[in-house]
Amino acid sequence: MNILSTLPAFIAHFALAILLIVGTLWAHIRLTPHDELALIRSGNAPAAVSLGGAVVGYALPIASVITHSISVLDALVWGVIAVGAQQGAFLLCTKVLLPDWRAAMEQRGEMAGAVLKAAAAIAVGVLNAACVTT
Repeated sequence: MNILSTLPAFIAHFALAILLIVGTLWAHIRLTPHDELALIRSGNAPAAVSLGGAVVGYALPIASVITHSISVLDALVWGVIAVGAQQGAFLLCTKVLLPDWRAAMEQRGEMAGAVLKAAAAIAVGVLNAACVTT
């Protein structure tokens, strides 16, 4: 058996994972009521913490989907389902936990809400990852 025989599958799954993360982040940035990238570029640390937590939160179910998929197509379908669930649950959590998070991040530069947003994104990601394996 050739030691690199699974390299094509690795490349396909890794490329899919990157595409899912990039697509999900694009959607996340469009769905949030502020431009997190512009805030980060201007030095807003809470925006960086919040978006960083979102990235980890999205990566967790994507990794789980790829680990448990039977093909690249299966991983794509379940990846889209998982990131949709992640985005919905994350937006719900932030609306319930932090109704004033936009002003807190943009105008006041408060870190507490950003840390809670990041923690919620990661927690939802862990639960989401567990659910896509059942």
